[in-house]
Amino acid sequence: MLDFPRWFASPEAAYNSRREFLSRAGGGFGMLALADLLRADEPKTTVTPGPLTPHEPHFPAKAKRVIWLFMNGGPSQVDTWDYKPELEKKDGQELKGFDPNTGFFTGQVGPLMKSPFKWAKHGQCGKMVSEIFPHMAKHVDKMAFIHSLWSDSNNHSPALFKMNTGMARMGFPCVGSWVTYGLGTESQSLPAFCVMYDTLGRGIPKGHSLNWGAGFLPTVYQGTAFKPQGEPIENLTRPTDLTADRQRQQLDLLAKLNKQGAAKTPNEPELTARVETFELAYRMQMAAPDALDLNKETQETKKLYGLDNPKATHFAKQCLIARRLVERGVRFVQIYSGGMENDLSWDGHNNIAKNHGGFAQETDQPIAGLLEDLSRRGLLDDTLVIWGGEFGRLPIVQKGNAGRDHNPHAITYWMAGGGVKGGVSYGASDEIGFKAEENRVSVNDFHATVLHLMGLDHKKLTYRYNGRDFRLTDVAGTVVKDILA
Repeated sequence: MLDFPRWFASPEAAYNSRREFLSRAGGGFGMLALADLLRADEPKTTVTPGPLTPHEPHFPAKAKRVIWLFMNGGPSQVDTWDYKPELEKKDGQELKGFDPNTGFFTGQVGPLMKSPFKWAKHGQCGKMVSEIFPHMAKHVDKMAFIHSLWSDSNNHSPALFKMNTGMARMGFPCVGSWVTYGLGTESQSLPAFCVMYDTLGRGIPKGHSLNWGAGFLPTVYQGTAFKPQGEPIENLTRPTDLTADRQRQQLDLLAKLNKQGAAKTPNEPELTARVETFELAYRMQMAAPDALDLNKETQETKKLYGLDNPKATHFAKQCLIARRLVERGVRFVQIYSGGMENDLSWDGHNNIAKNHGGFAQETDQPIAGLLEDLSRRGLLDDTLVIWGGEFGRLPIVQKGNAGRDHNPHAITYWMAGGGVKGGVSYGASDEIGFKAEENRVSVNDFHATVLHLMGLDHKKLTYRYNGRDFRLTDVAGTVVKDILA
């Protein structure tokens, strides 16, 4: 028989009286309370933050989130925002010294061609705007235009990669991935980085998902692309035979097994990213349906975006979803207008008037509605809205087609909200809109400026890969301070 201590075997044997037992027991509870108070002064055990938990920026940020409206195919600067009266004067003249290899179709080089659209001044800033943007023209006092942006590729895929990742070749993280890597996200129940592309069956941008890929960053930072048809995100609805408790138990077991695996291979960020993906998917089953439910919007708001406009309904829905996402803490949203190529996108080779006129009708009212709605809700002050494509277009006509070929030498972008000055134009292309000439802005400069507005120093935002510290701007980039508020 085991020999238990006297006080354990018999309380009466350990104490002289019942009163002594109760007195000492009561004092013991007090000692427990004292021990707990003393323990409160000890260093707290901190929980290791996940890859998408919010991080502090390098310095106070002007913008907390980004909506990038990407006009896929390459919108013509001289037919949208970069007014060139000299081009109208020289219509039909040959562009002397022009290198036919500048564009993509070297055998279809024609003379200079004026814009087929009328232009007028808008806003207090007096910005000249093409007639194809009657709704956005009302918001030019919110916009900061960059007319001197340039790139170095005249082919869609590398040009898309360049504008999205800073490199004209595949395999590098895009801007959205760098931003979420640097800042995390305010929402832990929705993807940090969401992407929407054409819903009319016109295809996906060239380069496909590499345009919103994380490259060598952990995959948790890549964009989540919404499906163009049907449910935007697959498997949001839990199977009928799977209860919430049972699903939670499955994930807990999976997390336990993955934790054991991670202990054996601690330097495997992909495993950590996969675990986080499972957990995010679980949380999204409750949060995403609400975020994507446009039925909760008022009729006035739907009309503001143009949901009642048959030509704009698809893009209007995406813009409205973008607003619903960012107000719920999503860090980065990118929307692509247009599909694969040529007439299916802003790639106006055949007929610039028909091509740009058509895509403007799809996007003008929704984008204007987005700017107005963000402003009304107080979100525009710290939401950076970006508009632009992968390159501009040539001021000459593409012979036999009444269109324009690719032009990486002059690109117009605008930004609104999020700490930029409104109603300003920075830089300039030459008198016919062929090349960026005054205050030239490289893609690296542009990216450095976007990161700066998000509170990130582009020189400090690095990731070590293959023995080298990489950054979005590579070894270049200067912030365009003249457009900052």
